[in-house]
Amino acid sequence: MSKTTNIRNQGPLPLEGRWVGPTWIWYPGDWEIWLGNRFNNRRTERGAMFPPFWKQDSHWATVEFSTVVNLAHAETIAIAAEGRFNFMLDGKLQFGEPQQFDIPAGEHRLHFKVWNQATPPALFVEGATIHTCSSWLATYEDKIWIDENGVAHGSGIYVPAASWNFNSIGQKPSEWKLARKCMEPVKRESVGGGQLLDFGKETMGYLVLEDIQGEGLVEIYYGESREEALDKEHCETLDKFLVSGSKFQVSESKAFRFVYIETDLTIGSVAMDYEYLPFDEKKSGSFRCNDDELNRIWEVGAYTMDLTTREFFMDGIKRDRWTWSGDAIQSYLMNYYLRFDLECVKRTIRQLRGKDPVTAHVNTIMDYTFYWFKSIMDYYEYSGDEAFVREMYPRMKTLMDYCLGRTNADGMAEGQPDDWIFVDWVDFPMHKRGVLAFEQILFYKALETMAWCAEICKDQAQYYREQADTLREKVKTFFWDQRQSAFLHAVEDGRMNPQVTKFPNMFAILYDFVSEEEKKQIMQSVMLNKEIPTITTPYMRFYELAALCEMGLQKEVLPEIKAYWGGMLREGATSFWEKYNPEETGTQHLAMYGRPYGKSLCHAWGASPVYLMGKFYLGVKPTKPGYAEYEVCPTLGGLEWMEGEVPTPFGKVYVKMDVRQVTVRSDGGKGTLLVDGKRIEIPVGKEIIYTF
Repeated sequence: MSKTTNIRNQGPLPLEGRWVGPTWIWYPGDWEIWLGNRFNNRRTERGAMFPPFWKQDSHWATVEFSTVVNLAHAETIAIAAEGRFNFMLDGKLQFGEPQQFDIPAGEHRLHFKVWNQATPPALFVEGATIHTCSSWLATYEDKIWIDENGVAHGSGIYVPAASWNFNSIGQKPSEWKLARKCMEPVKRESVGGGQLLDFGKETMGYLVLEDIQGEGLVEIYYGESREEALDKEHCETLDKFLVSGSKFQVSESKAFRFVYIETDLTIGSVAMDYEYLPFDEKKSGSFRCNDDELNRIWEVGAYTMDLTTREFFMDGIKRDRWTWSGDAIQSYLMNYYLRFDLECVKRTIRQLRGKDPVTAHVNTIMDYTFYWFKSIMDYYEYSGDEAFVREMYPRMKTLMDYCLGRTNADGMAEGQPDDWIFVDWVDFPMHKRGVLAFEQILFYKALETMAWCAEICKDQAQYYREQADTLREKVKTFFWDQRQSAFLHAVEDGRMNPQVTKFPNMFAILYDFVSEEEKKQIMQSVMLNKEIPTITTPYMRFYELAALCEMGLQKEVLPEIKAYWGGMLREGATSFWEKYNPEETGTQHLAMYGRPYGKSLCHAWGASPVYLMGKFYLGVKPTKPGYAEYEVCPTLGGLEWMEGEVPTPFGKVYVKMDVRQVTVRSDGGKGTLLVDGKRIEIPVGKEIIYTF
């Protein structure tokens, strides 16, 4: 960041695929924070508004935008703003709020100050050569003064302005909405005094009633299951409206498969506006194999991801409809093997972080703060986007300062009274107090991420690296039980809780917290030990199965995927659930939190197979940021054949494998095929075939 306004506007960079014309700009992160507040406050429970229980920041009400230009010829600029604004040319305040302005030839300094309490202050300027873009500077601090020569000076903190795909003067950032398309129910039947509609699968959108005759009350009860929609006393979401006119559309989107409508009115037809974030199928990942059930698992996982990928990556489309950092980090990883939507990743990371000062953990959950750090490392590995790392680094530092300021006397992360220690929803007794080994391993990875990003930003990388190394040694001293070859659970009130769970141990494998030999020991003593409590949530099965695959156990993981996710399909799932316990039956699968329909039947963290099949079976992963270099290490894991595509910044990597040969084709990057103990270069744009 710079503390001067004297930075010239070089214009947008003519990079391939990047917009080089005028675009709306705003203060970095403000649009995401504003949009996130609208997003997170749409949740309802039985018709009551239900806001999130963590701090919600606001955008800066006044933002100044600045640039310097040098014109060979005079030009006229068009000006638009979201909010009221003033304009200074070379330090001189101009009259009114001009929609057009003539800029003389020569060097000039342009300042716009925009105020908007309701939506983020945003600016659009378009001329022959002058136009708003990310090379403009922005600040929320009003520290500009003018000397006797009319020249503006400033000591405020200026950063590059933010922008995203709003590239015409009428395309205002505050008016952005998801796409919609009509969807019809597949079945309609009379039940009791009302009509039950089945849309065939889990979906989300706005119910539309047409050909209405009469005026009066319409009661709508939504259900992810038939049972929920028909249970008027306990269904989680409902609407009640006084309707007049021949057509009516509900005001807020809802998640459902079934809808039960009661009214004295006559309703000719019922449909919905399905609401979605568009994606490009040609740029998306794919997977198929000889196992039809596994193909269906991948397809339902992809559909689950598409339903929960919206303005941001949300957790569940019925409940909570919020952005949670622990859920989001898994969505990011699945997304890298499905749609490769980097913009949604960045929007979600910015929104979750919010603004300084830091007063609580992300979502109030200590582990979710640590995941937030790790998500930036993951993003950079898959995208190669250093600019985003530099943008987020100042907020990474202040958040890490907060974390380090709450460590105990041993330098470990310990939950405070105002913290939520989540780990997982578990079906077995597990204390979540004291100093948990699980939390320390996540904290270590957060510190390692800080060191990595500090190196990119040329900051104090050595400091964070030393903090991470010191923490790792302490954790191994405190929690590693050599006899059991396992990390013990926690220190509570100065005493060790000797419980052994998979949580810290599988993260020790995934985060390279231990040596390769210790990983092998943990696999035998914990991960493959049937005496260790079973994980029953897709949330932590994601990490459990990833750890097994990291250790080369794809053949053992495949039947686990088929049993667990296939089990949901056999129960009638059309999207994957928040939690699945194979020992439950019937309506037990719908209950959670002490409520008969409290479980989310479309939950982002349920889509794990999308990630697992792309990374560990097709075997594609970056080894340098942005796939500048990458490896393809395909593993059938018990399949007869498989093929699929993995999206990257440069296009796709195609992999096909059967018991006789491997075929690989790539659109870019420097790739290496690892097969049959050999390392084979993957040429760009040419198909290679290796025969066993």
